Amino acid sequence: MTTLTALREKNCRRIDTAATPFEIADYLKLVPRWELDGGVIICVFNFKNYYQTLAFTNAIAWMIHAQDHHPELTVTYNRCVVRYNTHSVNNGAGGITENDFICAAKIDAIFAQMLSPSQH
Repeated sequence: MTTLTALREKNCRRIDTAATPFEIADYLKLVPRWELDGGVIICVFNFKNYYQTLAFTNAIAWMIHAQDHHPELTVTYNRCVVRYNTHSVNNGAGGITENDFICAAKIDAIFAQMLSPSQH
């Protein structure tokens, strides 16, 4: 199993097979904010206002584009809900992969940086 630091340092790559339930459980331990919800991993990020919500959404958009691994985003006034899975694995049936957890770890790092006291 990998570490959180190692996961954040990885880049998404082509994957053909979804992670096993055991692998998913191990990855979820590295990103405890995230939950398994059916066939996706999901995390809710709460903010004080719309400006902070949009700043976060724009910040993660750069990473998402660079990784070429795009989640479903739901953006409201003070919340951004991120849902990840990989549609292309398992012959198009979809599933959860390491790429989903790579991006989850990177998103968590962006969120933590935005909330750090030195940023206010």
